[in-house]
Amino acid sequence: MLRRLLPTVCRTWLVPRTTITAVRNTSGSVYEPDYLESLKPKFPQYESLNVQIKGYDYPQLESYQRFLHGLAEYLELDVSDCYALPPQQTQVQRLRPNSTVIESEYKLTTYERNLQLNNVDAPVYPQFLRIAQAALPEGVSLQVQEHTDDCEERRYVPDKELLDLKSELERMGGATPTKKK
Repeated sequence: MLRRLLPTVCRTWLVPRTTITAVRNTSGSVYEPDYLESLKPKFPQYESLNVQIKGYDYPQLESYQRFLHGLAEYLELDVSDCYALPPQQTQVQRLRPNSTVIESEYKLTTYERNLQLNNVDAPVYPQFLRIAQAALPEGVSLQVQEHTDDCEERRYVPDKELLDLKSELERMGGATPTKKK
């Protein structure tokens, strides 16, 4: 009688074991819930990108920045920040041929705008870049780079009065630390 029960017990024992292993293969881990896998992004992502545009014509640059911002929103990219940097003045002198005599002098102003994008999917980034390059106006340069601490530091203008006071304090001998009793 024991021989008759043994084969049926073995058959029923093998079937659940194969289904259990199939379930374990679909989930990432025994100790983690399945919904954590679905929260991960499908594609690799760029953490933070700075889209930097520079040009000499202020209205054209502002219009192009507005276009890039709209394009990023259309492609469902996360635009975390848009900001302008102070304009830079450049003086250009044109000399007469074979002499040091100045023929004309120009003052050029370079304007800069930045767009900061976060969590950009890798397949969407080339599409954004192609459209941005195709619509790039004449005289405007486009540069995309990863966000660094230097990019963040460039955006803030130092307070001249505060810097002057600090240098005056250092010249006078610096701040003397006071000891508490």
